[in-house]
Amino acid sequence: MIGWRGLQYFNSMKERVYLETTVVSYYTSRPSNNIIVLAKQRITDQWWPQALNRFDIFISEAVIEEAADGDPEAAARRLEALETFELLDIDDEVQRVYDLYIERLQIPQKALRDAIHLAVASVHGMDYLVTWNCTHIANGEIIKKLMKINTEMGIFIPVIVTPDELMEE
Repeated sequence: MIGWRGLQYFNSMKERVYLETTVVSYYTSRPSNNIIVLAKQRITDQWWPQALNRFDIFISEAVIEEAADGDPEAAARRLEALETFELLDIDDEVQRVYDLYIERLQIPQKALRDAIHLAVASVHGMDYLVTWNCTHIANGEIIKKLMKINTEMGIFIPVIVTPDELMEE
């Protein structure tokens, strides 16, 4: 069963993406000296304009809060890149699912915002949750637990991917 918000997905011509904060961070940050980080930055730079054309992109207040943290200049770049995306509500249903995720996904205290991203994407029926966070979001063990929980609750299960998994050829 798909929640009522998940049904909205069927009415859209484009697939819907929930953009987690790490993606905009890689997109707007200065080139790194770390080769792995630099590779993710370059992939994100290629993915970003493609995504704007291919998908309807959404964020939440949690993304805005995270993007506003840290160095003011870097935060300003992140927030500017996020300006045009529609905000999804963090309402009572998202809060209920978030609370369940905190209990069952065993996400550590320092990473609780990761659970809110999962809850927002699930409750609002996003086709994809795009992230570079492979510790608490794009993680096979977390995804397996999430699939079980969402199936039990009868809510949508977004496909959790990194930007390179949604690249056009």
